[in-house]
Amino acid sequence: MEFFEYLKRGVTPHHATAAAADMLSAADFTELTLNAPFDVKPGGKYFVKVFSTAIAAFSIGKNVTENSCFHVAAAHTDHPCLHIKPSAEPDPASSGHYMKLSCEIYGGPIYSTWLDRPLSVAGLVALKSNNAYAPDLRLFDFKRPVAVIPNLPIHFNREVNKGVALNQQTDMVPLLGVFNEKINDRHFLLAAVAKELGVKADDILDCDLYVYCCDEPTKVGLNGDMVSAPALDNLTSCYALTKAVSEATPADHIDVALLFDHEEIGSRTKTGADSSIFKTMLEKLWAGLGFNVGSMNDAILSSFLFSVDVGHATHPNHPEKYDPLSSIGLGEGIAIKLSSNQRYTLDPSAVATAEMLCSETGAKYKKFMIRADIPGGSTIGPMLSSLLPMHTVDIGVPILAMHSACELMQASDEEDLIKLMKGFY
Repeated sequence: MEFFEYLKRGVTPHHATAAAADMLSAADFTELTLNAPFDVKPGGKYFVKVFSTAIAAFSIGKNVTENSCFHVAAAHTDHPCLHIKPSAEPDPASSGHYMKLSCEIYGGPIYSTWLDRPLSVAGLVALKSNNAYAPDLRLFDFKRPVAVIPNLPIHFNREVNKGVALNQQTDMVPLLGVFNEKINDRHFLLAAVAKELGVKADDILDCDLYVYCCDEPTKVGLNGDMVSAPALDNLTSCYALTKAVSEATPADHIDVALLFDHEEIGSRTKTGADSSIFKTMLEKLWAGLGFNVGSMNDAILSSFLFSVDVGHATHPNHPEKYDPLSSIGLGEGIAIKLSSNQRYTLDPSAVATAEMLCSETGAKYKKFMIRADIPGGSTIGPMLSSLLPMHTVDIGVPILAMHSACELMQASDEEDLIKLMKGFY
């Protein structure tokens, strides 16, 4: 699967996970069941889905022993967007004849970038089944523009170009059309989803549906060397890790690629990095290999973790927002992200390892730190390494317009990230 195809498919965490699973299956990885013993052996390649929105891949060296270690890289499948509420459709009589959707904001998107863009809806739909504890789960995607959030005209909002606050409840409301003789029922979205899936609307019990930006990945620039696309944060990392681990042939260690969910809202969920799920999977893997689970802690302490998430490229119009001595631009390779406050991990030994691996693989890189007077963001690196202590470093491709509906990157930086991940694995 090529990079652009992965970007097109990964419109929700459910879809990003499914696309990664397809890449791994095509590379002859065997799927494991999360709630069953892991039937694994040295030299084998495996993956396991974690509740639909996260996935882990394992490539086991032929010569692994209880003294072996893990080469781990982790990213996240989610991105800031709009999440559709369960009772999202207003009654025609109270909506001014408009078909609108009530949403909540997921994560921290830049609201204004979602206005006046073609939008669509995708996610997971839960249907009735014969087993109350195992509903029928279906991936869903309209795969076409079905909504838009229109701006208020400047004639009614004269101060708009001075910056206007947008209210989550009243301004961030997607419009799907107008009621007419064909569509006059308030459950218009549910009916459309049921029709697309070929099921009865009454069989839909619940949905996890998101509004996503329909802009397709596009090469831009005079040289066509930049990429504009939604959700580069963090599908760039998901793709690089999946591609690299699928081609890995380790000899005496275990390669691990982890794509977690919910990084944008803190990661403290069963599919997030700030949970016990990774350690649970490692214990099952270790036991499946016939090793003493007690020796796994030694393996963890001898292991290495790349936390892979996008970094901030210096903005061409606002360089004053960045540290002039610790910044990175588009096309300058991989950002090695550092923070003494541990918003990014700060581990000199791990940074040195990352630098040597970059040199060995020919991947360009620069060290990045945020301005001292700006808090900046954080990653899953510190939380994951606190749960499973191992040498850890935060890296990622630098991008512009982070958390916008459409973000911008340099294509060569993704190539450098893939080089590094292949060398690491």
